[in-house]
Amino acid sequence: MLRSRLKNLLKPSTQPSRPLDYPADVYAVPVLLINYFPLKQGRIDPAVTGDVSAPVDVIRRHTVHTTQQVIWALETGSTYHGYRDPNAQPSLRYDIVQTLEFLEPLPTYHKPGHRQPMTDYNAIMGQIDLGGWVEERGVKEVWLWGYHGGVIDLWESNMAGPYGDISNSDRDPDDLPVLSKTYTVYHYNYQRGTSEAVEDHLHQIEALLGFIDSRMFWDRFVGKPGKGRCGWSHYPPNAERDYDWANRNYVWTDIENWTPEGIGPQKRMNCTRWNCDSLTWFIYWMQNLPGAHNGLSYRGRSLSNWWRFIGDFDEAISTARQL
Repeated sequence: MLRSRLKNLLKPSTQPSRPLDYPADVYAVPVLLINYFPLKQGRIDPAVTGDVSAPVDVIRRHTVHTTQQVIWALETGSTYHGYRDPNAQPSLRYDIVQTLEFLEPLPTYHKPGHRQPMTDYNAIMGQIDLGGWVEERGVKEVWLWGYHGGVIDLWESNMAGPYGDISNSDRDPDDLPVLSKTYTVYHYNYQRGTSEAVEDHLHQIEALLGFIDSRMFWDRFVGKPGKGRCGWSHYPPNAERDYDWANRNYVWTDIENWTPEGIGPQKRMNCTRWNCDSLTWFIYWMQNLPGAHNGLSYRGRSLSNWWRFIGDFDEAISTARQL
């Protein structure tokens, strides 16, 4: 069963180091990890974070563990129908190329329209010479561990590059350095756990796929709640409200046999299919996005591996720009 399989798999990855060269349908995602741990006498300073006060070693261990869990969840989620195909392989492979640590508060600034100081992403990227990481070392994502606590504002995801900012933010073109290659910044909160961090990525997926083809993604794949399609991060197929991951009401849905035309067999299911759990729902939902070797077509055209827009956005949008 999916529930027991995913429950058993929710453990830190123990796989060996990966080769540098992957098959054509597997996309390497080099990640730069940045931690901000404002300290006071060896502890995270709650006067800065608003709600986190713990020994720095405890928070450091939490971020290391959660980062590995996030990698596992994203890679597992990029495995098309992985819950029923034991031979399916992930479309994404994440590698942490470096971890940088700052024992100081996140830089902030006053942004019009925000009641709290806004995280200054330009200042952060200036501290680390981001251009070298992205343009010379191929970093595609920056994972930023910090805090929220009602004392600062942040964006769950933020993008910059030659094709603009397509992210779960206000898409301000000036709040990140624009380089010759696209990169995405994910801002995690170390008061929270794996599910919340992975949810940042789902909102980025939704932003990108909706930008590429809103009708295919939002109308045909996501659909309307209770109308037999696949749902989205906040709304499983049987959801009645936001974050309704534990709804036990049954609904008919084609999520496991999705086709653009809606001709795949439907199944009757409720939240027990994803263990009534947000993180398991996220993984399950991702595994039903058209991935590698999906065999799907629409109006005579084969559907692509949608993960290419996450794994190699610049190449995907410059050569095809269609789902």
